[in-house]
Amino acid sequence: MIMRGDDRQEAELFLYGSLEERVPGEHPLRPVRAMADAALESMSKRFDELYAKAGRPSIAPEKLLRALLLQALYSIRSERMLVEQLEYNLLFRWFVGLGLSEPAWNHAVFSKNRERLLEGDVARELFACVVEQARALRLLSDEHFTVDGTLIEAWASHKSFRPKEGGSGDGAQGEGGFRGQKRRNDTHQSTTDPEAKLYRKSHGQESRLAYLGHVLIDNRHGLAMDTELTEAHGRAERDAALVMAARLPGRTRRVTLGADKGYDTREFVEGLRQWSITPHVAQNINRRRSRIDTRTTRHDGYRHSQKKRKLVEQVFGWIKTTAGFRKTKHRGRDRVGWMFTFAATAYNMIRIRNLMEATL
Repeated sequence: MIMRGDDRQEAELFLYGSLEERVPGEHPLRPVRAMADAALESMSKRFDELYAKAGRPSIAPEKLLRALLLQALYSIRSERMLVEQLEYNLLFRWFVGLGLSEPAWNHAVFSKNRERLLEGDVARELFACVVEQARALRLLSDEHFTVDGTLIEAWASHKSFRPKEGGSGDGAQGEGGFRGQKRRNDTHQSTTDPEAKLYRKSHGQESRLAYLGHVLIDNRHGLAMDTELTEAHGRAERDAALVMAARLPGRTRRVTLGADKGYDTREFVEGLRQWSITPHVAQNINRRRSRIDTRTTRHDGYRHSQKKRKLVEQVFGWIKTTAGFRKTKHRGRDRVGWMFTFAATAYNMIRIRNLMEATL
């Protein structure tokens, strides 16, 4: 027979053990925490430059960034909810570095401290540190890459898209007041997020106030190697791709860059060749002559690049669904770009962890 357990609930005066003991040794967050700690340790001097030598201590930037990683990894909708979770979730406390008896921060103080890191472009530096970790583990290709862009819906509604001062249009107010009016970016502007542009990614889709996020990946494992966030317009994807291509690390041999047929333009193809990069773009033969010919497409490497370039969609898919970036909750190109790069960093950490586990 089994004796019934006691359901009495008494408050414990003392707690024994540590958070480290509470988290299983095989928990999937452990390798992510190790990568984050290594990257943040290398950024310590940079953090010193962002903070005053005297005054009231703020939230440690290392803890703040670990908390933001949790927000991306666990699809937490807001920083208010994130701070609430830190009050009672022992796993989150362990990952961030909060002790059992330490109080969680006020959500407004948390957001204000994040702004300091925005000014220092810390997300870009953290992203670079994680990419270097992947390179040290020999997970990155140094020859074959892919680039693409995706629509990031802005935190602004159609109702906020009003005529600029001195612009054309009667600017009717109220519910549905814009119906039947012609609205363009050169005459109208969002009052909520002035940097967002009215844009549609392809024919048949509705126009949205949005930004464009761009990612360059390696073709070996699909890890993000560079990011850009731009205003939304027809040339943005190709312009951002050329910028990222120019930032590729020092090359000792000719490399390839894959892309979809939207990049099959004379300016883009010639721009890559000026950087000694072979354009492996999909041929756009529906309306005009392609800018690449059989001198490129006849090789097996071209066909392989066309298969591998779809890996970039995994990056966008994770950032938009898990990291909650389908519609950004931030305003302004700088903030949205900061968070987009940070979300790509979180994706890389998960991808590196999975790749390393697969090799064990």
